[in-house]
Amino acid sequence: MDSQGRLFGKVSILDVGAALVILLVVFGIFVFPGASGSVAQGTRQPVEVDVVVRGLLTTNPKEIFRTGDTTNILVRKQPSGTAKVTEIKFLPRTVATPQPNGTLKVFPDPRPELALTTDMMLTLANEVPVVEGTPVLGAEKVKVGTTIELDGPMYNFASSVVAIRLKKS
Repeated sequence: MDSQGRLFGKVSILDVGAALVILLVVFGIFVFPGASGSVAQGTRQPVEVDVVVRGLLTTNPKEIFRTGDTTNILVRKQPSGTAKVTEIKFLPRTVATPQPNGTLKVFPDPRPELALTTDMMLTLANEVPVVEGTPVLGAEKVKVGTTIELDGPMYNFASSVVAIRLKKS
């Protein structure tokens, strides 16, 4: 190394360091690419998922959904397959009212704007890969609390997973 920091009078030690960093980055990208783009390779198993829809604004939800319909599923805005709607349970909108004797009594919510608001629980069924006991839709593991977007010809809304049942095939 000479007085100007060059090896053999031609190559700067900083250039050698930069070249080594670039080689290490290229090596890391191609030799250890990570898990991006991986697809779930678990065994396929029938799965039922209960999702709750709260505050859906529609004039007649019974016209939009029917038991037996197929809906498209999006998880984190990515298309993740389809599922069959096997059960629809409409949840009542109620309000707890204190009584003079100290007890609570439940009544239907009287607010007129709630006539267009629907709460319901849908049961969705399909056969999907199951990896380590967790169903996978598209490339995303689905767990209780996961937000699933349901998309059909007349609707698009978000729902939240509240129960998952793995069926024996």
